[in-house]
Amino acid sequence: MKVNVIISPEVHEAYAEIHTDKMTEDISRIVDMLSTEAVPVTARAGEELVVLKPEDIFMVRVENGDTVIYGEKRSFRSPKRLYELASQLGNKFMQISKSTLINLSYMDSIEPGFSGTLLLKLKNGSKDYVSRKYLPEFKKYLGL
Repeated sequence: MKVNVIISPEVHEAYAEIHTDKMTEDISRIVDMLSTEAVPVTARAGEELVVLKPEDIFMVRVENGDTVIYGEKRSFRSPKRLYELASQLGNKFMQISKSTLINLSYMDSIEPGFSGTLLLKLKNGSKDYVSRKYLPEFKKYLGL
């Protein structure tokens, strides 16, 4: 795919145009990526209310009915459900199981797991399994 970036002082808000002969899966993915804006998330660390940028979040997991957000060194609790956070955080996040959402930017390594799953390790030491239901989309993202 050919890409051109044109910088002009007359343009006040960035926009993108895609010229193609047909809509493909790759183009749909690029459109989704460009049109999804991530917004900050509020969460609690004890009594403290914290505003987290999506790039501060490594993983979101539902544990015993609570939504836990993992940062580089700390974890936070959110009153939101996993699907709400998934839509709020944008396209740099992917659901890898019924209860886990990961920031794709912080993947560290992948190991074979049990029963056809994969064990995904993040750069902050967090890890979780990519379940078989979410495995095809995850492999597609990795180009496998």
